[in-house]
Amino acid sequence: MVTMQRNRRLSGGGSRFSQPQPSCEPCVPATDDAANEPSYYRNLLYDVFEGLRSASHQQKLLQMIQHHTPMQQIRIYLDEILADAQVHEKNEKKPSELKKMGHEIRLENDTPRFRPRSMDIRYLCDSPPYRVPAKPWTSVTDDDDLVSHLISLYMTWDYPFYAFFDREAFLEHMTKGNLNSDFCSPFLVNALLANACDYSQYNEAYTIPGDVKTKGADFLAEAESYVRVNSFERGNGIRLATLQATLLLYERYSTLGNEDFGYTMLHRAIEMAEGLGIVNHKRLDLNSSQMSEEMTRSVKRTAWGLFQVDTIVHTNFLKPSRVNEVTVDRIQRGVEASDETWTPYPISSYTRPSYLNIYFDEACNLSYISRDISRSVQIAQQAGFNPNEVKQENYNRLCQWEANLPSAFNPRERPAPHILLLRMRYHVLVINLCCDAFDYYSSCPNLEERPPKHWSPKSAYSPVQAAVSSAREISTLSQLMRTEYGMEYGHQFTMYALNVALYTLLDQPTFDILDSDFLRLTSAFSFIASRSPVGKSLFNFFKSSVRTQNQGKKPRCFGDIPREIRAIFWHDSKSPSPDKWDQMTRSENRALNMERLEDNPQLFSSSGLKEMIGEYEKLSMGKEELPHGQRKGDDF
Repeated sequence: MVTMQRNRRLSGGGSRFSQPQPSCEPCVPATDDAANEPSYYRNLLYDVFEGLRSASHQQKLLQMIQHHTPMQQIRIYLDEILADAQVHEKNEKKPSELKKMGHEIRLENDTPRFRPRSMDIRYLCDSPPYRVPAKPWTSVTDDDDLVSHLISLYMTWDYPFYAFFDREAFLEHMTKGNLNSDFCSPFLVNALLANACDYSQYNEAYTIPGDVKTKGADFLAEAESYVRVNSFERGNGIRLATLQATLLLYERYSTLGNEDFGYTMLHRAIEMAEGLGIVNHKRLDLNSSQMSEEMTRSVKRTAWGLFQVDTIVHTNFLKPSRVNEVTVDRIQRGVEASDETWTPYPISSYTRPSYLNIYFDEACNLSYISRDISRSVQIAQQAGFNPNEVKQENYNRLCQWEANLPSAFNPRERPAPHILLLRMRYHVLVINLCCDAFDYYSSCPNLEERPPKHWSPKSAYSPVQAAVSSAREISTLSQLMRTEYGMEYGHQFTMYALNVALYTLLDQPTFDILDSDFLRLTSAFSFIASRSPVGKSLFNFFKSSVRTQNQGKKPRCFGDIPREIRAIFWHDSKSPSPDKWDQMTRSENRALNMERLEDNPQLFSSSGLKEMIGEYEKLSMGKEELPHGQRKGDDF
């Protein structure tokens, strides 16, 4: 059995969420800062004593300790109060902020993680949230522990964001092993497992028997083998599980960058839903049908989940959404049961309220606004209306939606990550709306040439300011997510949100590379981008944009910038160590020719927000399909 390894902890301390872990042998830390762990903990202890000596900070620090605040947050708080105490001159403020940021950024990679750095899959699966069998669902493995681990990863981190199938029905029927089930199929299981491997493939915290990258490719290949098998399904003969599996393939292809299969799978799923009559059709009364309660609930989940996927994708890439209406009733919002919780498996057993039904209902409300935004400019121009009036109305709707969110969704409550992502969706839509199809950021070099400030309800708040404000809010949300949960399990939508926020700041005439929000977003983006081929390509595109904007100049406070950021933007060409992003891209990325980027950076002198969106779409989704009704890729 593989031996578990962990970092030493003070007094046998807890995990990231102060949960105890079984004793195990110490490992050799992978980073320079973590390598000297006794010094790290000794310094932490001294700083705690120093903070307790201060009357102004004593009560706050004691409360944090009494409430089992994660050690990373205590470290950040100590850095803040000790740094403030050392600032005597006004011109020292910027370096102090940069140094403080360095501590925040290094939390993800350098400081001890307060949990095992690697552990055996058998230990992880002693008590997984969801225990399911490998057979008869997949031929890739007969390891129930591995399948249970991957299913639990997906259900914990990916599922809540879209929730386009009924989780309870799926798990119940997968456990029974009935291949004739309407709620589970080998196609659906293998597609789900292929997506779940994404979380393990690039995660260094845990080891899994066998090559996870190979396992993920094998699960995907088996899922693909069912595409042709199920291609005969038409109209009412389409299985709900086939539609759900097709949506899972869309998710997988959008991270792998497989040709044009992102749009192919999404549009095929929409056509299946139309065949079933649950979208873009006349109203369906499921209550008068012969469906079981289980099937009715699953149909609703799938229809409204597809609506969310469609509006997010098409609005992200500035295209009108394809789902006009959902023709079945929405799932009842209800009152969330007190025992409905979300647990950040496998990080910790520390639970938080999930509010899944309330979240799902609010996400549907936001999707209606997203649908209208995706079509508003085009419709307004065709009908001869003033586009600004249409945008003003949609902006008011967005503001009202945010104002009506439950108090439990406030970031100060440190909610589950899908709730933080819902707020990111809101801010991305604000940027989409304010940037007027991104044209003015790319074409107007001066602030005076930008749209008039009276566009926003607040007379002194221009669209530019609204977009920048939302970009900074995305930075705050990403930092909270990183502090609470880390980025290794972040949903792929996070990468899009970080990109939009980064380019919104980068496109400003007053852009400052020392901007704290920009540096935090860059650090978070670099971490999550390393998980997928599409992410690696986008990161190189971003890096080239920044280098071009700054003409390779190093800021005067270069020495205070966290070393992770310095390595990204100012790689020493004379150094024998290659740029890790350039190296990965040359070996893995087909989409970007990095040699051409390095030799001719001026080719990307105008690589702003609009260009990034186009590059993102090309890499992740491909091109739009043939006219609606004609399938592309039937010979998949």
